[in-house]
Amino acid sequence: MIRRILQLVLGLPLYGAGCAFVVAAGLGVDPWTALAEGIALRSGWGVGWVTNIIGLGVLALWIPLRQRPGVGTLANILLVGTAMQLVLDVLPPIDGLLARILLLCGGVLTVAVASGLYIGASFGSGPRDGLMTGLRDRLGWPLWAARGSVEITVLVIGWALGGTLGIGTVVFALAIGPLVHVFLPLLAVDTARAGRARAAAVSAVGSAANRRRAAGARAAHSSRSASSGSAPDSHPLRPS
Repeated sequence: MIRRILQLVLGLPLYGAGCAFVVAAGLGVDPWTALAEGIALRSGWGVGWVTNIIGLGVLALWIPLRQRPGVGTLANILLVGTAMQLVLDVLPPIDGLLARILLLCGGVLTVAVASGLYIGASFGSGPRDGLMTGLRDRLGWPLWAARGSVEITVLVIGWALGGTLGIGTVVFALAIGPLVHVFLPLLAVDTARAGRARAAAVSAVGSAANRRRAAGARAAHSSRSASSGSAPDSHPLRPS
Protein backbone atom coordinates (compact mmCIF):
# COMPACT_ATOMS: atom_id res chain seq x y z
CA MET A 1 0.00 0.00 0.00
CA ILE A 2 2.82 2.43 0.84
CA ARG A 3 4.40 1.87 -2.56
CA ARG A 4 1.08 2.48 -4.30
CA ILE A 5 0.55 5.76 -2.44
CA LEU A 6 4.09 6.91 -3.22
CA GLN A 7 3.63 6.10 -6.90
CA LEU A 8 0.39 8.06 -7.00
CA VAL A 9 1.69 11.20 -5.26
CA LEU A 10 4.89 11.12 -7.33
CA GLY A 11 3.39 10.12 -10.66
CA LEU A 12 0.64 12.74 -10.90
CA PRO A 13 2.85 15.82 -10.30
CA LEU A 14 5.44 14.28 -12.62
CA TYR A 15 2.74 13.95 -15.27
CA GLY A 16 1.92 17.63 -14.88
CA ALA A 17 5.61 18.55 -15.14
CA GLY A 18 5.93 16.53 -18.35
CA CYS A 19 2.93 18.32 -19.83
CA ALA A 20 4.51 21.63 -18.85
CA PHE A 21 7.69 20.69 -20.74
CA VAL A 22 5.63 19.92 -23.84
CA VAL A 23 3.78 23.23 -23.54
CA ALA A 24 7.01 25.20 -23.02
CA ALA A 25 8.58 23.57 -26.09
CA GLY A 26 5.94 25.33 -28.17
CA LEU A 27 5.92 22.71 -30.91
CA GLY A 28 2.41 21.39 -30.35
CA VAL A 29 0.60 19.67 -27.49
CA ASP A 30 -1.79 16.79 -26.91
CA PRO A 31 -5.54 17.34 -27.51
CA TRP A 32 -6.58 17.97 -23.90
CA THR A 33 -3.72 20.40 -23.30
CA ALA A 34 -4.61 22.15 -26.58
CA LEU A 35 -8.11 22.68 -25.20
CA ALA A 36 -6.67 23.99 -21.92
CA GLU A 37 -4.34 26.31 -23.83
CA GLY A 38 -7.20 27.67 -25.91
CA ILE A 39 -9.38 28.35 -22.88
CA ALA A 40 -6.41 29.88 -21.06
CA LEU A 41 -5.81 32.27 -23.97
CA ARG A 42 -9.45 33.34 -23.95
CA SER A 43 -9.83 33.61 -20.20
CA GLY A 44 -6.42 34.83 -19.07
CA TRP A 45 -6.14 31.99 -16.56
CA GLY A 46 -3.07 29.78 -16.31
CA VAL A 47 -3.14 26.67 -18.50
CA GLY A 48 -2.49 24.48 -15.46
CA TRP A 49 -5.44 25.89 -13.54
CA VAL A 50 -7.64 25.46 -16.62
CA THR A 51 -6.48 21.83 -16.81
CA ASN A 52 -7.80 21.27 -13.29
CA ILE A 53 -11.12 22.89 -14.18
CA ILE A 54 -11.45 20.76 -17.32
CA GLY A 55 -10.77 17.66 -15.25
CA LEU A 56 -13.56 18.62 -12.86
CA GLY A 57 -15.93 19.24 -15.77
CA VAL A 58 -15.08 15.89 -17.36
CA LEU A 59 -15.70 14.20 -14.01
CA ALA A 60 -19.23 15.62 -14.05
CA LEU A 61 -19.80 13.75 -17.33
CA TRP A 62 -19.20 10.51 -15.43
CA ILE A 63 -22.57 10.87 -13.70
CA PRO A 64 -24.80 9.93 -16.68
CA LEU A 65 -22.25 7.29 -17.67
CA ARG A 66 -22.48 5.76 -14.16
CA GLN A 67 -18.74 5.75 -13.64
CA ARG A 68 -17.37 5.79 -10.11
CA PRO A 69 -14.26 7.86 -9.34
CA GLY A 70 -11.45 6.49 -7.24
CA VAL A 71 -8.89 8.20 -5.06
CA GLY A 72 -6.60 8.44 -8.09
CA THR A 73 -9.32 10.21 -10.08
CA LEU A 74 -9.71 13.00 -7.54
CA ALA A 75 -5.94 13.28 -7.00
CA ASN A 76 -5.52 13.56 -10.77
CA ILE A 77 -7.81 16.59 -10.89
CA LEU A 78 -6.00 18.30 -8.02
CA LEU A 79 -2.35 17.53 -8.77
CA VAL A 80 -1.73 17.36 -12.53
CA GLY A 81 -2.79 20.88 -13.46
CA THR A 82 -1.32 22.35 -10.30
CA ALA A 83 2.08 20.81 -10.99
CA MET A 84 1.88 21.92 -14.62
CA GLN A 85 1.20 25.51 -13.62
CA LEU A 86 3.96 25.61 -11.00
CA VAL A 87 6.53 24.26 -13.47
CA LEU A 88 5.43 26.66 -16.21
CA ASP A 89 5.77 29.56 -13.78
CA VAL A 90 9.45 28.79 -13.13
CA LEU A 91 10.59 27.60 -16.58
CA PRO A 92 12.61 30.23 -18.44
CA PRO A 93 11.84 30.99 -22.10
CA ILE A 94 13.23 28.28 -24.36
CA ASP A 95 15.19 29.57 -27.36
CA GLY A 96 16.54 27.56 -30.25
CA LEU A 97 14.89 24.77 -32.18
CA LEU A 98 17.18 22.06 -30.84
CA ALA A 99 16.46 22.99 -27.23
CA ARG A 100 12.72 22.99 -27.92
CA ILE A 101 12.93 19.57 -29.60
CA LEU A 102 14.86 18.15 -26.64
CA LEU A 103 12.34 19.64 -24.21
CA LEU A 104 9.47 18.16 -26.21
CA CYS A 105 11.06 14.70 -26.20
CA GLY A 106 11.86 14.98 -22.50
CA GLY A 107 8.29 16.01 -21.78
CA VAL A 108 6.79 13.07 -23.67
CA LEU A 109 9.17 10.67 -21.92
CA THR A 110 8.32 12.21 -18.53
CA VAL A 111 4.60 11.83 -19.19
CA ALA A 112 5.12 8.17 -20.13
CA VAL A 113 7.06 7.38 -16.94
CA ALA A 114 4.51 9.30 -14.87
CA SER A 115 1.68 7.37 -16.51
CA GLY A 116 3.35 4.09 -15.58
CA LEU A 117 3.66 5.29 -11.98
CA TYR A 118 0.13 6.52 -11.37
CA ILE A 119 -1.69 3.96 -13.51
CA GLY A 120 0.43 1.20 -11.99
CA ALA A 121 -0.66 2.32 -8.52
CA SER A 122 -4.22 1.16 -9.37
CA PHE A 123 -6.09 3.92 -7.54
CA GLY A 124 -8.57 4.61 -10.32
CA SER A 125 -8.42 6.10 -13.80
CA GLY A 126 -8.06 9.77 -14.60
CA PRO A 127 -11.18 11.73 -15.49
CA ARG A 128 -10.47 11.73 -19.23
CA ASP A 129 -9.76 7.99 -19.41
CA GLY A 130 -12.87 7.32 -17.34
CA LEU A 131 -14.95 9.30 -19.83
CA MET A 132 -13.76 7.11 -22.67
CA THR A 133 -14.29 3.83 -20.84
CA GLY A 134 -17.71 5.09 -19.75
CA LEU A 135 -18.68 5.75 -23.37
CA ARG A 136 -17.49 2.26 -24.24
CA ASP A 137 -19.46 0.62 -21.42
CA ARG A 138 -22.70 2.63 -21.78
CA LEU A 139 -22.88 3.06 -25.56
CA GLY A 140 -21.12 -0.10 -26.65
CA TRP A 141 -18.48 1.76 -28.62
CA PRO A 142 -15.05 0.19 -29.10
CA LEU A 143 -12.50 1.89 -26.89
CA TRP A 144 -10.52 3.16 -29.87
CA ALA A 145 -13.66 4.77 -31.31
CA ALA A 146 -14.56 6.40 -28.00
CA ARG A 147 -11.03 7.71 -27.52
CA GLY A 148 -10.66 8.85 -31.11
CA SER A 149 -13.97 10.67 -31.26
CA VAL A 150 -13.43 12.43 -27.94
CA GLU A 151 -9.83 13.45 -28.62
CA ILE A 152 -10.50 14.65 -32.17
CA THR A 153 -13.41 16.75 -30.91
CA VAL A 154 -11.30 18.18 -28.09
CA LEU A 155 -8.41 18.86 -30.47
CA VAL A 156 -10.57 20.75 -32.95
CA ILE A 157 -12.14 22.88 -30.22
CA GLY A 158 -8.71 23.57 -28.70
CA TRP A 159 -7.29 24.57 -32.09
CA ALA A 160 -10.27 26.86 -32.76
CA LEU A 161 -9.66 28.59 -29.43
CA GLY A 162 -5.96 29.10 -30.17
CA GLY A 163 -4.32 25.97 -28.76
CA THR A 164 -0.90 25.00 -30.14
CA LEU A 165 -0.90 22.23 -32.74
CA GLY A 166 2.20 21.08 -34.57
CA ILE A 167 4.83 18.40 -34.81
CA GLY A 168 4.68 17.98 -31.03
CA THR A 169 1.03 16.94 -31.32
CA VAL A 170 2.00 14.21 -33.77
CA VAL A 171 5.01 13.09 -31.71
CA PHE A 172 2.89 12.88 -28.58
CA ALA A 173 0.15 10.90 -30.33
CA LEU A 174 2.57 8.42 -31.90
CA ALA A 175 5.01 7.98 -29.00
CA ILE A 176 2.97 8.06 -25.82
CA GLY A 177 1.20 4.72 -26.31
CA PRO A 178 4.31 2.62 -27.02
CA LEU A 179 6.26 4.36 -24.23
CA VAL A 180 3.55 3.73 -21.64
CA HIS A 181 3.43 0.14 -22.85
CA VAL A 182 7.12 -0.10 -21.94
CA PHE A 183 6.97 1.57 -18.52
CA LEU A 184 3.64 0.31 -17.18
CA PRO A 185 4.69 -3.36 -16.75
CA LEU A 186 7.85 -2.18 -14.98
CA LEU A 187 6.00 0.06 -12.52
CA ALA A 188 2.65 -1.69 -12.02
CA VAL A 189 1.97 -2.91 -8.49
CA ASP A 190 0.66 -6.47 -8.33
CA THR A 191 -2.40 -5.71 -6.20
CA ALA A 192 -3.60 -9.32 -6.41
CA ARG A 193 -0.34 -10.60 -4.95
CA ALA A 194 -0.39 -7.88 -2.32
CA GLY A 195 -3.95 -8.89 -1.43
CA ARG A 196 -2.92 -12.52 -1.11
CA ALA A 197 0.00 -11.50 1.11
CA ARG A 198 -2.31 -9.47 3.36
CA ALA A 199 -4.77 -12.36 3.54
CA ALA A 200 -1.96 -14.75 4.43
CA ALA A 201 -0.72 -12.37 7.13
CA VAL A 202 -4.22 -12.02 8.60
CA SER A 203 -4.64 -15.79 8.49
CA ALA A 204 -1.29 -16.29 10.22
CA VAL A 205 -2.20 -13.82 12.96
CA GLY A 206 -5.57 -15.52 13.41
CA SER A 207 -3.97 -18.96 13.57
CA ALA A 208 -1.47 -17.78 16.16
CA ALA A 209 -4.28 -16.33 18.26
CA ASN A 210 -6.23 -19.57 17.96
CA ARG A 211 -3.19 -21.55 19.05
CA ARG A 212 -2.72 -19.29 22.06
CA ARG A 213 -6.37 -19.66 23.04
CA ALA A 214 -6.16 -23.46 22.63
CA ALA A 215 -2.98 -23.61 24.73
CA GLY A 216 -4.62 -21.48 27.41
CA ALA A 217 -7.68 -23.72 27.43
CA ARG A 218 -5.52 -26.86 27.77
CA ALA A 219 -3.55 -25.29 30.60
CA ALA A 220 -6.73 -24.32 32.43
CA HIS A 221 -8.15 -27.82 31.97
CA SER A 222 -4.95 -29.42 33.27
CA SER A 223 -4.99 -27.10 36.27
CA ARG A 224 -8.58 -28.03 37.11
CA SER A 225 -7.82 -31.75 36.72
CA ALA A 226 -4.80 -31.50 39.02
CA SER A 227 -6.83 -29.65 41.62
CA SER A 228 -9.54 -32.31 41.55
CA GLY A 229 -7.04 -35.20 41.92
CA SER A 230 -5.24 -33.70 44.93
CA ALA A 231 -8.31 -32.63 46.91
CA PRO A 232 -8.94 -34.59 50.20
CA ASP A 233 -11.75 -37.14 50.19
CA SER A 234 -14.68 -35.63 52.04
CA HIS A 235 -16.19 -39.10 52.74
CA PRO A 236 -13.39 -41.45 53.83
CA LEU A 237 -14.22 -45.10 54.30
CA ARG A 238 -14.58 -46.15 57.95
CA PRO A 239 -12.62 -49.21 59.12
CA SER A 240 -14.82 -52.23 59.72
